[in-house]
Amino acid sequence: MLKKGILLVLVIGSFLFFQFSKNNEDDFITFTSNPKTQSLQLYWKDNTQKLFGSIQNLNHYLINNNKEVLFIMNGGMYKKDQSPQGLFIQNAITKSPLDTSNANGNFYLKPNGVFYLTASKEAFVVKTEDFKSSKDIEFATQSGPMLLIDGKIHNAFNKNSTNLNIRNGVGILPNNKVLFALSKKEVNLYEFAEFFKNKGCKNALYLDGFVSRAYCPSEKWLQTDGNFGVMIAITKDKK
Repeated sequence: MLKKGILLVLVIGSFLFFQFSKNNEDDFITFTSNPKTQSLQLYWKDNTQKLFGSIQNLNHYLINNNKEVLFIMNGGMYKKDQSPQGLFIQNAITKSPLDTSNANGNFYLKPNGVFYLTASKEAFVVKTEDFKSSKDIEFATQSGPMLLIDGKIHNAFNKNSTNLNIRNGVGILPNNKVLFALSKKEVNLYEFAEFFKNKGCKNALYLDGFVSRAYCPSEKWLQTDGNFGVMIAITKDKK
């Protein structure tokens, strides 16, 4: 009887673990990008210096420029005029400087961080204090807080926090690919960080909260609204 009881507990435990893992996966829209083979860029204004604002506007712009759109997501926090909050580098030009000041809000929950891409198509997420300006950096966006720092969840996060929101973020996988994620339901920061950790990321950055949207045709997730500042898009040239 004891052996049967132990076996039953193991079976039930395995079932519950499987269900939890499956449900957890289903709670997120994800897109994994290889910057070496796909075009990963940050966008803010079009060629006439008009804000893109919505995913729909950026999507149309990219399609009109002979791009196949694989993924679009809002790419960081922004001010009331939709200018980038903190560092924004586009095509190796710094449009907004690094913000190292102290204030309230998620952006300033230290350590915050920077997601950036080099000219050699290598992607990084680093703490703001560890970011080193370089002519080799092609794109960058600053946000906060960091979700994961060297494999550890931000120590300010509370597993039982009732501060729930839709959230989006970015992390770097062990194979140097970039993982983007958007929660389908409201989660706290600890749960969101844990998701990236379970995926194998060592460093991950929170991008924004309840306003977050994503356009991901491969997942049949086609949000096209929003009124954003910087956005991230992954494309490839149409054949």
